[in-house]
Amino acid sequence: MEEYKPIDVNQTNELVLRAKNGDKDATDILINGNFPLIKSIVKGFLNKGAEYDDLYQIGCVGFLKAIKNFDPSFDVKFTTYAVPMISGEIKRFLRDDGSLKVSRSIKTLSIKIKAFIEKEKSEKGESPTIDQLASHFEVDKEDIVIALDSQQQVISLHAKVDEDDPSSQNVIDKLAVFDKSDEMIDKITLKNAILELSEKDRKIILLRYFRGKTQGEVAEMLDISQVQVSRMESKIIEQLRKKLI
Repeated sequence: MEEYKPIDVNQTNELVLRAKNGDKDATDILINGNFPLIKSIVKGFLNKGAEYDDLYQIGCVGFLKAIKNFDPSFDVKFTTYAVPMISGEIKRFLRDDGSLKVSRSIKTLSIKIKAFIEKEKSEKGESPTIDQLASHFEVDKEDIVIALDSQQQVISLHAKVDEDDPSSQNVIDKLAVFDKSDEMIDKITLKNAILELSEKDRKIILLRYFRGKTQGEVAEMLDISQVQVSRMESKIIEQLRKKLI
């Protein structure tokens, strides 16, 4: 890694714009300049069964996604926006890593492929093909496919937090409950997703999951039937699931 060189806010905004347009040097400067930020987030996930180097690589993947998706109109500093992206990527890795057992070599290849794909998308605006990945990593195409498949896991927001407890809440019901250490991260991510909903859909989610209203109470407040609330809620949750996962 190159010697760490801090960058100021004005430089950051300019570099992000250049990186979004495929400037590799700008991307490298941003990663180097934000090394302490990525490192500090990674430290919060140590002792969870994954090695530091792996977590750092995954953190860089999240950082590259932040570069790709950042928009100055968000009215937040880039580093503030990057935090939930980095943390979210590491959380997904740890979640998937804990439930899907693969060989160490495939796991390592998967991490490298993921980082390479994000870098290519950031710099060139498109993902490399299976053939290109196989050529770059000098492995068989079958190994690339296996490594990519090892990253996949379908998560349902309607799944129980504790499958052995019939009274356990659904995952979606826990969205409004934040651990203090993750409060800023989760709130920024969820807030951005909710703000993109229509006014009526946003009101339903806020009433149901932030103010604790029942479907019946929401139906009365919006002057619609409980069946309509139920159907709309399911549709909205699916929209949020696609944005958050």
